[in-house]
Amino acid sequence: MTLTDWPRTAADPDPRMASPAVASGMPKPISKTPGPVSDTPELASETKNGTGTKSSPGKLSRSQKLATGAIVAAALVLAGIGLYLSFEHVAVFAHRELRFGSLGNGQLFAVGVDVGIMIMIAVDLLMAWLKRPISWIRYPVWLLTGATVVLNAASGAPRNRAWELLDYVAAGAHGLVPVLFIAVVELGRDAIDRMVRPERAERDSIPWIRWTLAPAATARIFRRMRLWGVGSYPEMVRRDQELIAYEQWLKRKYKGDITKATEDQLLPMRMAPYGYTVAQALAMPDEQEQAAQEREEDAERRRLDAETRSEVAKAESEAERLRAKGKVEAVRAEVDGQTGQARAHARAQVSAAERAAELEEASLETAVIAEARAREAQAARVAGDEREAKAAADLRAADLERQAAQKRKEAAEADRVAAAEAQAVETAEIAEARQRAAEADRAAAETEKATAETRRRAAEADRLTAEENERKATADANTQAARKREADTEHAAAEARLAAAEIERRAVETEDTAKLMPRERAVRKVARMALAAGAEFVGLDADGIHRELCRVVSIADVQRAFDVSSTDTASKYRQEAVTLLADGYRP
Repeated sequence: MTLTDWPRTAADPDPRMASPAVASGMPKPISKTPGPVSDTPELASETKNGTGTKSSPGKLSRSQKLATGAIVAAALVLAGIGLYLSFEHVAVFAHRELRFGSLGNGQLFAVGVDVGIMIMIAVDLLMAWLKRPISWIRYPVWLLTGATVVLNAASGAPRNRAWELLDYVAAGAHGLVPVLFIAVVELGRDAIDRMVRPERAERDSIPWIRWTLAPAATARIFRRMRLWGVGSYPEMVRRDQELIAYEQWLKRKYKGDITKATEDQLLPMRMAPYGYTVAQALAMPDEQEQAAQEREEDAERRRLDAETRSEVAKAESEAERLRAKGKVEAVRAEVDGQTGQARAHARAQVSAAERAAELEEASLETAVIAEARAREAQAARVAGDEREAKAAADLRAADLERQAAQKRKEAAEADRVAAAEAQAVETAEIAEARQRAAEADRAAAETEKATAETRRRAAEADRLTAEENERKATADANTQAARKREADTEHAAAEARLAAAEIERRAVETEDTAKLMPRERAVRKVARMALAAGAEFVGLDADGIHRELCRVVSIADVQRAFDVSSTDTASKYRQEAVTLLADGYRP
């Protein structure tokens, strides 16, 4: 077998690795690798080293369990033999050479070292079985076992003479059994680890023939495999072959002077000790540039995000400021509105008082007019009485005229009879003339009688008209008196409302000056409502003030005055007004 007798997978390219030609401009290989020189049918890493990657089945068969039991029993026998031999040699050596004072103390020392080693080995195997291996515990075991080996070898050293070959053999024989026991323990630990963790990646070992034929190169490969966690020996060989082929390509390109290559082209040789493949090393500049670009993009993105967050924070701060300003403006508008409402109410009350005063003046003028009308009615009644008296006089005159006419008729009739009797000899013409004259007198008397009757009826009608006018004048006088009394009452009420409006105006101005809140204004207005309603609070305690205020100001009045629907709010306004009045509030 020669150096080229490597396993078949050592020279096969890995299809997962990208070709470095794109990153570095390296051309295709000059010649095709014909494959492995030797036709070794099996893999060195599996057949020669026993490090196959196939996992064992989860459960052991009966024969495997028997074999395992036999191995464990043999290991225990080996441990017992090693402990017996080590105990005897180390105890005697500790007593004689290490000055432990007595053989018993030397035996305790030997027992302590062996028991400590066995405890740590037991813990190591147990934790490996539980899939929780403790890697550092092996090193104290190795250290104590090495100390035991040294003590055993020292117990077989010659005394008071030079060392001979047989002495070296004897010293080695004294330390052989502990070394063998530790090897068995490590084998058992690795076996347990493989059984409980079959999925754990295996690490290939390097064939011994390579160590023999190329120790320096193999040492570099071993170092890189252990440093950079490459578990596959064929993969490591493939990487080394790619690096050698790439270096040869560079020498051919630059005619043997590899120093003419660029820094990027020399990266595979410089990065190989750090576990990089040729493709990874050649791709590293692009990856670094891409990473730098991504970092710049991330920095720019973070900067833009920071600017965006700053703008958002400024916008939110501005929005909060505007909302706060809006709330202040709303409260100010509410206060101004309530103040304006109170002022408008006060102006309305003043206007109402002025209107009431005008109405009162108009009512006074109406009362004067009514009084004038009453006097006119009285005059008309007096005139009616006079007309009635005149009608009565006319009636009496008509009666007298009628009586006179009757007497004249009777006298005429007497004259006619006397004339008839005295002048019987008068002619018929004279008698007829006299008769016509008498008839005329009679007709005149009847006419006078009718005229007198008409006058009497007219006087009666005038009397009745005068009585009706008198009744109307009396009714008008009573109406005017009632209107006057109503006008007086309205005038007094207008004066009271005017005084209340003036008090309200002064209170509103005082509240504006004091910059009271709307609730405080409402409470003071409830107190003024009670005072305006005529409530007397002098000498009363809080309960008395509460009863008096509830008597004159109801909850419904408070709800109407402040346009609130909640009876609880109105009740609280009234209760706070009681407290305010009890504290001596007077507008």
